[in-house]
Formats: sequence, C-alpha cells, structure tokens
Amino acid sequence: MSGRRSAPSLPFAFRTRIAEVLFLMAFDLKEIVASRLGENYELHQRHINRTLVAAQRVIGFDKVYARAEGAYLFDMDNQPYLDFLSGYSVFNIGRNHPLVKQAIRDVLDLDLPNMVQMDCSLLSGLLAEALVKRTPPHLNAVFFCNSGTEAMEGVLKFARAATGRQRVVSLASAFHGLTIGSLSLMGCESFTEGFGPLMEGFDTRVALDDIVELDRQLRARDVAAFVIETVQGKGCQTPKSDFFGRAQELCRKYGTLLISDEVQTGLGRTGKMFGFQHWNLEPDIITLAKTLSGGYVPCGAIVTRREIYQKTFSRMDRCVVHSTTFGRNNLAMACGLASLEVIDRENLVERSAKMGALLMEGIEGLKTKHSFIKEVRGKGLMAGIEFHEPSEFKLKMAWKLLHKIDKVLFAQMVVTQMLSKHRILTQVAGHAMDVLKILPPLIIGEKEVDMFVNALDDVLTECRKFPGPMWELGNNFVKAALGSRKSAEPRAVSA
Repeated sequence: MSGRRSAPSLPFAFRTRIAEVLFLMAFDLKEIVASRLGENYELHQRHINRTLVAAQRVIGFDKVYARAEGAYLFDMDNQPYLDFLSGYSVFNIGRNHPLVKQAIRDVLDLDLPNMVQMDCSLLSGLLAEALVKRTPPHLNAVFFCNSGTEAMEGVLKFARAATGRQRVVSLASAFHGLTIGSLSLMGCESFTEGFGPLMEGFDTRVALDDIVELDRQLRARDVAAFVIETVQGKGCQTPKSDFFGRAQELCRKYGTLLISDEVQTGLGRTGKMFGFQHWNLEPDIITLAKTLSGGYVPCGAIVTRREIYQKTFSRMDRCVVHSTTFGRNNLAMACGLASLEVIDRENLVERSAKMGALLMEGIEGLKTKHSFIKEVRGKGLMAGIEFHEPSEFKLKMAWKLLHKIDKVLFAQMVVTQMLSKHRILTQVAGHAMDVLKILPPLIIGEKEVDMFVNALDDVLTECRKFPGPMWELGNNFVKAALGSRKSAEPRAVSA
C-alpha cells in the first residue's frame, strides 16, 4: 500500500466557480467587438441582406457607428452624428439611457425566474399597471408581445373574436407591419409585391378624409375593425377635416371597433402621450411597441377594453388561445417600466410638443427662401417635409429629369447630403414620395433644432446651383436606379 496521500478535492461550489471564470475568460465580447468593428458590411454582404447593403452603399449610408449616447451616434473616429431617425421612433428617450441600463442590470442581478409560462410574473403585472395608468380609463386590459406588427396581428384576432365579423378596413397609405396579417392592411405594392394572396377581407382601404366612403364600407355591419394611424408613418399625413371624430361616430353606429396603431405615434412622439389624444378619440384598442423597449429588448403591447379582451380568452380552455413565448419576459418588462419612468421624469411629452413646434417654425421659415418646400406637416416630433417642383426654370428641368426615373430620388438626394455633409441622419418617408421624414429623440433641445434647420437650409441652397454637385449626386442616383431595375436591387430605402 502506497504511503502517498491523494490531493484533497476542491469543494464543488468552488470548482464550479472556477469553471465559470475560465468560460468567461474564453469568451470576451468586448474584445470580439473591438477587434472586428468595421467588418459590419462585409459580414452582412456574406451572411445577411446583401441587397440592403447595396442600397446603403448607393445612398451613402454605409457608415460604421461605434457607440451611441442620447441623440447622437459616433463613428469609429468618434465623430458625432445627430440621429433624427431614432430607429424609426424606438429611441424616444434617447440611446443607451442610464436608467434603462440600470433596470437591465437589476433584473440580471436578481436571478428572477423568467418565462415560466404557467405562472403570472410580477414584472409583467407591474408594466400592465403602469400602462393603464397612462391610458384613458376604458383601456384597462393589456396583452404583451414582441413588436408592433405582432401587436397588430393579435389585434386582428381580438377584433374578430369580439365582433364575430371577418372584414377589417384601413386607410390608404397605411403601414401596420410586415407579417401577413398586418401587411394585408396596407396597399403599398412595394411591400406587398410577391407575397400574395393576402388575407381575405382585409383589402379595403379608405382615403384619408373620405368619410362618405367609410360610411359606405361600414354600413353593411360586417366590418370587425377600422384601423388608423393618427399620424401616418408613410408620409406623415393627418386629416384636414374632422374625419377621425366622424369615423369614431360611424364605428359606434355600426358596431365596428376603432383601433389606433400607436406603435410610432405613442409614448410622447406627437407631443401628447398618445396620438389619438389630439382628436379626443376613445379607441377600443391601441397597439404599442418601439419606445416601450427602451431601445434594448423588443417589447410590444395591446391595450384594450376588458370586455373585448375577455371575448378572446372566453373560457378556461381558451386561456392561452393567443399567446407568445417571449412576450412577458422580464428584461422587456423592466425596459418598459424604465422607459415610462424616463418619459414622466424628464417631461418628454411636453418637451416633444415644445421642440416640435420650434422645429416646425424653423422649417416653415425656409419656405420663402427655397421653392422646393411644399409643406411641413406632422405632430410634435413626428414631421414630414414634402418637396415639389420648384418655380425656377432651370431647377424645373432638373426636377423633371429626376422624376422621370423615380419620384423619391430628390428627397433621397437631400437625405444623403444631410448625412454626408452635416452628419444628420434622416430618411425618406415612403416609396414614391418627395417627403423627408424626421423622428428625433424627444430629448433634443434648441441646439439640435438649429443644427437641423441650418443643415437643411445649406443642402437646399446647394440644390439651387444647377448644374452643380448636388445634381451630379442626383445623376448618380439615376444611374444606380437604372442599374437596380436591371439587377432587381432597390431604388431607395425609405422609413
């Protein structure tokens, strides 16, 4: 028998901790990002959406952003870019807000049970409570999901279950998402092409302000819901009449539910907590997403009347007839709670109204100087600048040349120069639209408003020089557009 003693074994917990440390040392995300930042477009070209990469390169959007804070993005040289797009209204509270970051850390530190599914989690209950405190009293039941389009898909089921009807009517130029149900609500062929047939009964669209046609569609009492965006994401259009109020009356008269898509207009974007409040509406259902995420974890919500909610979850054997695996996850719920707190604490609804009015005033002041500007419209910090054919003869010729190819090219030309020359990120408001769309974070101040107005003034001044560099840029877009038609690549990218 050997006289050697075996080495004492380490306690299990200690050995486990050593293994964890070694694993973490082997995977260093910060080091990976630091070493490979700059490969972004090559990686996407190889493995993700190479058509989007091509479009971004054509319009000069192939920037590499290294970090973000508040209303600004920063490139690899630490040059700031003013973000007047906000991830399509995701970043109402700005990027990387410290309160949301802390909420995420807190959830991770708590080691809470997550997505048990057959339970009722605390954080989802708290976020539902926080939302209904901010909505009108009749909107008192919440369903959580992961995105705006997913919220709309759920709403369509809720509306059918509540009314027993099949049809849904929407507005012309509507945008409600890109899954098959929400896609069926919009008539933009650039999005629907190749994906038909769409959902039966969802193909009726009424022009904004056409109350006679809406009456005609609803009077048969076979329409489950009329879906609206109070400020349309495509083109930033709003009614020029009392259309919304009269539409609500018709919905009540004919038993049709009124649904307000607040994914982009909600949570302060328009200068009120919700877009429908500008018209004193009482929608039966609203959808939320984007800002509710805090810019970190996808989070969407349906907020509706309790009686509508219960028509869907009508029996115990139907308690999960509509559900989503990740909808109530703790990280998303924490981000939602933190985002609402920031909106309240920093008075962002009021700030949106104030800065939006200042921005509109500044842009309106450019109309007398630049005949390109037709109209500035929107609510709060959701605005569209529509361009039209200028009055000067030379510029008319240049305008007509571009528009023979694509109606969006002039607006894209302006957007490109706003980014390349002034480092301000904006985008075109929709396909075949001469509209520049601006969605800055609600945290902006007078400094950022002045930066935008001065930059737009400078770009439009350059457009007045024909021939000149701006029109040469437009000519390059024309060539790219012609080439894209032959190769099936996109003509322009719009928000």
